[in-house]
Amino acid sequence: MPEPQSSVASSGSVDRLRNAFGGVLCIFTLLLIGVLAFSIRLFSVIKYESVIHEFDPYFNYRVTQFLSKNGIYEFWNWFDDRTWYPLGRVIGGTVYPGLTLTAGTIWWLLNSLNIPLSVETVCVFTAPVFSVNASWATYLLTKETKGPGAGLMAATILAMVPSYISRSVAGSYDNEAVAIFALIFTFYLYVKTLNTGSLFYAALNSLSYFYMVCSWGGYTFIINLIPMHVLLCIVTGRYSSRLYIAYAPLVVLGTLLAASVPVVGFNAVMTSEHFASFLVFIILHVVALVYYIKGLLTPRLFKVAMTFVITVGLAVCFAAAAILIALIASSPTKGWSGRSLSLLDPTYASKYIPIIASVSEHQPPTWPSYFMDINVLAFLVPAGIVSCFLPLSDASSFLVLYLVTSVYFSGVMVRLMLVLAPAACILSGIALSEAFGVLTRSMKFQRPTLDDGSFTAGDGSSDTPTNSEMGLKEKTSKKNRKKDKESEGSSPVDHRTEEKLLVLPCGPSAVGIMLLTILSGFYVIHCVWAAAEAYSAPSIVLTSRSHDGFHVFDDFREAYGWLRHNTDADDKVASWWDYGYQTTAMANRTVIVDNNTWNNTHIATVGTAMASPEKVAWEIFNSLDVKYVLVIFGGLIGYPSDDINKFLWMVRIGGGVFPQIKEADYLKDGNYRVDAHSTPTMLNSLMYKLCYYRFVETDGKGFDRVRRYEIGKKHFKLTHFEEVFTTHHWLVRIYKLKPQKNRVRGKLKFKSSLKASFMRKTGGKKSPWK
Repeated sequence: MPEPQSSVASSGSVDRLRNAFGGVLCIFTLLLIGVLAFSIRLFSVIKYESVIHEFDPYFNYRVTQFLSKNGIYEFWNWFDDRTWYPLGRVIGGTVYPGLTLTAGTIWWLLNSLNIPLSVETVCVFTAPVFSVNASWATYLLTKETKGPGAGLMAATILAMVPSYISRSVAGSYDNEAVAIFALIFTFYLYVKTLNTGSLFYAALNSLSYFYMVCSWGGYTFIINLIPMHVLLCIVTGRYSSRLYIAYAPLVVLGTLLAASVPVVGFNAVMTSEHFASFLVFIILHVVALVYYIKGLLTPRLFKVAMTFVITVGLAVCFAAAAILIALIASSPTKGWSGRSLSLLDPTYASKYIPIIASVSEHQPPTWPSYFMDINVLAFLVPAGIVSCFLPLSDASSFLVLYLVTSVYFSGVMVRLMLVLAPAACILSGIALSEAFGVLTRSMKFQRPTLDDGSFTAGDGSSDTPTNSEMGLKEKTSKKNRKKDKESEGSSPVDHRTEEKLLVLPCGPSAVGIMLLTILSGFYVIHCVWAAAEAYSAPSIVLTSRSHDGFHVFDDFREAYGWLRHNTDADDKVASWWDYGYQTTAMANRTVIVDNNTWNNTHIATVGTAMASPEKVAWEIFNSLDVKYVLVIFGGLIGYPSDDINKFLWMVRIGGGVFPQIKEADYLKDGNYRVDAHSTPTMLNSLMYKLCYYRFVETDGKGFDRVRRYEIGKKHFKLTHFEEVFTTHHWLVRIYKLKPQKNRVRGKLKFKSSLKASFMRKTGGKKSPWK
């Protein structure tokens, strides 16, 4: 008999109440995830202070200061004469403005609301705030693919993953702070458009892609990954109008918006990184035309029309390919940038572009790096891939393709572990959600349940029809029996029977839940440790812990403060490019090179000076109007990232432009050495002298704690440079160029000639110059 209307209404109200409660609980959980993502990144502020980290963020901070003070129009037209002297740099046309515009807008809004935060404070907390947005975007992307449960799990994992924390702690004011959110949100809107076929979401996707282009050069990953997925859908026969709507507006509108970013400009249509998107765009239109004609013509006419369309389509593709080949034929790199070629060919940078290979974050990662940055997610990702294939959809296939490509790129460059992190978190969240779903469902079916007034247990008793069901079957006529069987096939009882096919025994289910909980606990402990210890220490303030206590080395700020207060405003400071941004931002002095590394010849000039004898180096620096030279030396305190350890790259980069610098002249048995077995060229180089000048006075032996050698040349004097400042721990040493000797000699010769003339005229009387 049919159920009474009152019971149906009661069931509907219960379902609405359950859905409402679930929605409120989901929102509350997302808020807690946001609090977790923000708070776990505050260890750097709690343990140290509110300070900008690393090297590149200081440039971004300086640009944000200029933007907030002078406005957007002055920012676009800003020519910075304090960098890359004497060349300078046009800031508005050479930076990705997304980060600075975002922080500047936040600062302006807060001050408009009478919340007087400084620009530095806004910059320090921009990355933690956008990590909250990235977690929520991860929830949306995963929910669109596998439901809200998997979305909450993935968002929680991303909020704590160490790889993302390393680039988003408080004070880490770099492009990736906002770029990872833009990356995930762009993927979410693409998948949302795939599922809905909405032009509204397609337009939002183009705007999100535009924000990504403004924020980071890694936007080329998006404009190559999405075409790969579109081509995969076409090849596997999954073309639909939704696929066309998801991709075509992105290429047209997204490319136009990307070309409006000054640092990108015509590269959006003229470089090889973007050609794949245009080629897939043509293929998509050919396929769309074929499907459109198929719906209009008969099968016989369709074959003729398809032959014509394919012929014309292939001709257009070949013509487009010929045009692209002609455009890139004149380029020695075939239209690819150096960083892109280093991704496609991991050995390219070490062979041809040592300036890229010299950066530590551009090196390939090791296996411990994966365990450090994603931890147990490496073991959960395969299960997530399997879950994506059950069943396989356009959205889940995109996630699998995203993971595969990001795994490859992370294996080429350790910096791109950051691109892998969201994919690993999403797939791991799906795996955990599915695993907990199966195990908890198994536990649920092992206990007695109340169903239609009768108790059933997990022994199969619930499969037995109830009395009401038997009575209903007896009264059913033969004419309606088939219809009743179809309705019974979708009944809750039969649905529960299908679910019980996946039921595991109670004991293994409880053990599985416990093991997954323990595994999650280990992940949380590792993430908190990484956030508190590994990724919170700023590079501008060094710390160490030894048997005699906790030590703080604030030598960098000590040195930059000395330069700011003891040198003239127009003095030029030379150092290796790693410290250019900090010198400009903190000391407010003009530098020769900095971290932008856009001019390899200029960097090679500084490297050649550091690798040359003292007199030659003095001549090079003097030609550049340099007045002070800054070097980083860690031999006294054991700081490994000093200039002596970076010296091999100075030699390689300098030798790549100036042939008089030969790396073999600095090697002894294939190694750079600073002990008694060092080569004469090494011992006489300016870098060796500026680092080890008076070093023997520290302990009487001159023992280098980093290289673990007694230095080879201990007692020497400087003839063309003079020491003006050395920090407390000898970490930063500053030298001043001595005046030109030819002027001194000319002055002395002039005095001598006057003295001789006076002696002749006075007949040998006492000279006033005696």
